Order: sequence, then structure tokens, then C-alpha cells
Amino acid sequence: MDVRDVLAVILGGGISNELYPLTRDRTVPAIPMAGKYRLIDVPMSNCFHAGIERIAVLTQFNSASLHRHIHRTYWRDIFTGGWVQILAAEQTPETGEWYLGTADAFRKQTIAIRAAGCQYTLILSSDHLYLMDYRKLIQRHLDMQADVTIAAHPVARAQGSSFGILKLDPAGQVTRFVEKPQHDDEWAGLESGTFPGKPYMASMGIYVFNTDTLFAMLETNSGTDFGWHIIPAAIETQRVIGYVFDDYWEDVGTIRRFYEANLDMAAPLPRFNLYDPVRPIYTRPLFLPGSKVEGGSLHSVLLADGCRIREATIRYSVVGLRSIVYDGVTIHNTIVMGADYYESPEEREENRRLGRPDMGIGTGSVIDGAIIDKNSRIGQRVIVRHIPGRPNEDHENWLARDGIVIVPKNAIIPDGTVI
Repeated sequence: MDVRDVLAVILGGGISNELYPLTRDRTVPAIPMAGKYRLIDVPMSNCFHAGIERIAVLTQFNSASLHRHIHRTYWRDIFTGGWVQILAAEQTPETGEWYLGTADAFRKQTIAIRAAGCQYTLILSSDHLYLMDYRKLIQRHLDMQADVTIAAHPVARAQGSSFGILKLDPAGQVTRFVEKPQHDDEWAGLESGTFPGKPYMASMGIYVFNTDTLFAMLETNSGTDFGWHIIPAAIETQRVIGYVFDDYWEDVGTIRRFYEANLDMAAPLPRFNLYDPVRPIYTRPLFLPGSKVEGGSLHSVLLADGCRIREATIRYSVVGLRSIVYDGVTIHNTIVMGADYYESPEEREENRRLGRPDMGIGTGSVIDGAIIDKNSRIGQRVIVRHIPGRPNEDHENWLARDGIVIVPKNAIIPDGTVI
């Protein structure tokens, strides 16, 4: 098959209350993950490994940092046939509205997507972790002479209520689709898997459309969302096929799932393999120095570039780019996202004059069960404890979500604070 006839379109995400405050200053695909990457790097890397070089990213909400990352990371030279294009929500003579949903975003970018001249359109989400060979998905689409193909992941009922669930017949055709089923009558008859303990097929939010079929559906169906509107309608009128993907896949669309998936990457045998010699995850090269550990103890730590760790104890944690961890610090079950820059001596002196702690984790602090976003200033002797059953709460410089304390980007936690 010739993947030059495939356009990949990555959905850049709208407002995400489930990932707030990580989305307070950025869109979902720009959220840092695994110490040095952004979420957008996962579908982008999967595209490049499959040889797909025509890629469009639909963006709208808090997208400035995502645009910077894409432009700095995925520029193509003049000898490359492909391109990476940002399709931002914009006012046109036809419409002045923001995207109202995933399908509406495609409808409003019809001209740009058609201009790519590709026979097939691959639609991807930007808040999932997985390594997939999209060529196998597209080949399945061609072999089955499908109008639409949906990637599906086996799940148990307990996890399935967060996803759209497909019913596959013995030939692999989708005969029924229920978006986020909650009640027994919605689940009845949806079993179609042969995987022990996982009899249901969850839509991964990954679709292959014949491009003509895609726009015919968008013209005849006024729905604004693929999961709620376009896919159910397609099942009634088109040949819709399922592609079962039973390898690692994680939707990180909530704080809890994001937190757990990141910490798993620091485990001795992580489920998401960042060390694949054939399919690496690409990101922006930053030319940072190697991380320096001056003492202390580290166990099951994913440590990114450019960090300085003094006499600290760090366990089961992710420590991101340019992180500074001072003497006597204990970090446990925590994501430290790091910093966008190093403070100069002059900046450090000015911040101290203003009563602000240095950037990083201050001397003698204890952090357990938290997400520390970028450029945060954690003072000395600060204590952040994991409290089972902690309710959601909002404060000026920290929040609690799903039992996890989150220190937002650029926040300041004064010396001696106990959370």
C-alpha cells in the first residue's frame, strides 16, 4: 500500500476540565509527559514510523505552546515530500464560530483537508499513549473494502463506561455502537471480544475514512461529534469495520489516568516502552547537559535531561527537564515536570529579594503523591502528603484532584507550607 495517499489529522483538543489545572495554560496535546515529551509526540511519532508524512493538527484552545512545539520540532526540509500543518479555528466568510466538536472541526476545515488530495483520512486523538503501526490499520481498511475502519481495544465493563463500545460481528463488521454506556440495557448484547476478562471492544478514537465518505457523512449529518453522531450514523449507511488492537493503550484524559500512566514509565518494566530501538518517540532536541546527581538515593526514577539533584531521596517518580532538587528533599510517587529555563544568578537574587523561593524543590521538603507543574517554586521544608480520600479542593497555588495534589505551572509554595 502507498501511505502517500493518506492524510493524518490529529485532533488538538478543546477545553478539558478533566485535566485541569494542567490545561490552565496549555491545550491537552501540549501537556508534558515522561519527563521530556509532550502528548502530541505520541501520534506524531506513530505517523512517522508508518511513513505517513502529510499531517494536519486541528487546534483551538490554549494552543500557543502547542504551535511553538510543533514548529520547533516537526519542521521538514525542502527535500521532503510531506508536511505538518496546523489548522487552527478561524473566522471565515462562512463561519465565525469556534469548533463545536470533533466532527464540526473537520466540517470547518473542509477546504484545507480536501486540498491535501488524499484518498484516505486517518483521524487520531492526542491524549492517548500507545505504539501502533498505522500501516496495518490502513491495510485492514483496504482488505475489507471498508468505508470506515475503527481501531478497537479490548476492555472489561468496569473500564468501558468511559469509552464508545463497538459490537463486531464474526466477520469484523461493526453492527452497533454505544457511546459511553452506563446502564444494563445499553450493555446488553455488546460483547464481541474473545479476550479473557475483556469481552467488550472500546473505540480508541482512531478512524480511517475514505475521504469522500467522510465529507459525504459530514454533509448529510449535522452532528458535531464523531462518537456521538457521525459513527452511529455511518454504521447505518456505510461499511464500517473494526481493527482490534490488543497491545498497550492508555487514554490519559483524566488527572488520575495521566498520573498513573506517567509513574508507570518509571517502573522497572513499564507498560509503555520508551526504549524501543525501532520506534522511538520523537520530540524537540534541546541540547541540554546530562543530569547531575550529587548524592542521595534514587530508585525507580525516570530522570530527564539537564537536572541537578543534590542530597535527595527520590522513589517511584518522574523528574522532568531542568529540575532542581535541593539537599534533604524526599520525593515519592510524584511527577515533577521541571522547568522551561534556568534562572540566572541575577534572576535568582531578584526573586529572593521579592521573597520568592528558588525554582525547584527547596531544602528539606517532602513531596508525596503530587504533580508539580513546570517552573514551580517549592520553598524549604514544604510538606505535601498523600491523604487517602482527599476531596477535590482549589487553593491559590495548589489544587487536589482525584486524591492527587497538583501545583500548577509557575506556582509559588512558601517555606514551611503543609498541604
